[in-house]
Amino acid sequence: MTLHRPLGTLSDGEDPVRLAPSDAGWAYTGLRVLLLHPGTSRVIETGEFEAFVLPLAGGCVVEVDGQRFELDGRDSVFSRVTDFAYVPRDATVTLSTRDGVEVALPMARCTRRLEPRYGPAEDVPVETRGAGNATRQVTNFGVPGVWDHADKLNACELITPDGNWSSYPPHKHDEATQRDSTPCEVVNEEIYYFRIAGRDGVNTSREGFGLHRTYTADGSIDEDVAIRDGDVFLIPRGYHGPCVAAPGYPMYYLNVLAGPAEDRSMAFCDDPAHGWIRDTWATTPLDPRCPVTSAKGRVR
Repeated sequence: MTLHRPLGTLSDGEDPVRLAPSDAGWAYTGLRVLLLHPGTSRVIETGEFEAFVLPLAGGCVVEVDGQRFELDGRDSVFSRVTDFAYVPRDATVTLSTRDGVEVALPMARCTRRLEPRYGPAEDVPVETRGAGNATRQVTNFGVPGVWDHADKLNACELITPDGNWSSYPPHKHDEATQRDSTPCEVVNEEIYYFRIAGRDGVNTSREGFGLHRTYTADGSIDEDVAIRDGDVFLIPRGYHGPCVAAPGYPMYYLNVLAGPAEDRSMAFCDDPAHGWIRDTWATTPLDPRCPVTSAKGRVR
């Protein structure tokens, strides 16, 4: 399986990304990124999948099951935290936009059909995680304990200031086991969807780049790749991290996770060779550039 899918390799016409579980060789997790031109609309059938409707650039209206949600969206993933909507399986969803929109649909195959729901940007927690040059922003819009209105789907956003490392220490969530009598893992398939800012730190550009690493203890997976704006990386198993933003080019990624567990979870275990790094954060200053964004706009 090719884990790194550069921009264009998953394109469906004008839409930048169309990734079903079968395309990834797994069972649950999918992603679509749609591009709607000004004044246009699109009808989406969710089928077996629940999804979030997450504006990346621009805003849109979501109509589903007789409900209508107006998503203000944002100019860029680096400009503010966005509002979003949850749409259930077996639904006909109409997306429309006045000024144009690029919108992500992180998806998960599921069995329960829940009601559609709106997620205000003001209710999305923004977390500063790590310390020093491992400081990053985590935008927890669709994670357990924050957004519990989902059957299988988990999703969050990360912004890594240029020159910093995120998804670090390397960690994994590919088996449900216990280590030292402590439950620490859950089976999740994961998608990383990357956006890279250009020189202004706000607008996305293919000019910049970052780095990503995924590997397994037995060496069956060992990938170090250069990431550019719009790329996708698949995590079927193994440790993943770090994601490194090159100096001058802040990095964003959308994490989409789902798996067979009855209860949604984003539990993980660090690579034991590097987990000690977390202990150093208590005495290491945070990078003052985080948080980068809020529901009101850019913080820094």
